[in-house]
Amino acid sequence: MQQTFETWITPLMIGGLILFMCFIIWDLAKKSNAGKFGTIMLFVVLGAGMLGYVIKVVITWLIESGGI
Repeated sequence: MQQTFETWITPLMIGGLILFMCFIIWDLAKKSNAGKFGTIMLFVVLGAGMLGYVIKVVITWLIESGGI
């Protein structure tokens, strides 16, 4: 029961955390009057870590499922 719960809740919580981090980046850009280019740079630079995590999860899933 606990393993099933953890299997379902972990991706949901991490997805929620990523959405919250995107909101924080957007709020930071808004409060600092970053403009369009500054906002894009904030999302690119600060979002790179989140993108790296998502890519790692996808690659791991592909390897484990025999897709690669």
